[in-house]
Amino acid sequence: MKLLFKQRIFSWLDSYDIYDEKGETVYTVKGQLSFGHKLFIYNKYGEHIGTIKEEILTFLPRFALYENDEYIGKITKEFTFFKPKFILDYKDWQIEGNFWEWDYQIVDYSGNIIGLINKEIFHMSDTYSLTIEHDEDAFYVLMIVLAIDAQKCSQNK
Repeated sequence: MKLLFKQRIFSWLDSYDIYDEKGETVYTVKGQLSFGHKLFIYNKYGEHIGTIKEEILTFLPRFALYENDEYIGKITKEFTFFKPKFILDYKDWQIEGNFWEWDYQIVDYSGNIIGLINKEIFHMSDTYSLTIEHDEDAFYVLMIVLAIDAQKCSQNK
């Protein structure tokens, strides 16, 4: 499955549309004004299906992941000097990426690829291409990508 994650250009808060290979909107993400990032994910029918909340008052950036209202895991940026690294506390998955974090992959404990994430650089707004091995993992891969993007936005402010 392929998804295209595209940030809206003129938006005060984090706001994204996520498209499938046919160009149809499959998810919508809306940010809420709060301390730290708070993102709500909606399916194509407009139903709330997930939330990402930045945990504030932590030494390193950390984001809690919720499916509907149930906590399912977290992603934390690890302290490093040169290569950014994220620790994922969800399904024994790991995140591996390059220096700029524009291209990275999510793998399971055996090294099998769950999803490949690539940033497309010639667009007016942040645009990511997500290639997911199994359709049932698409929502979870999307949540991880959203959390990493939110961390990068916080870092650039």
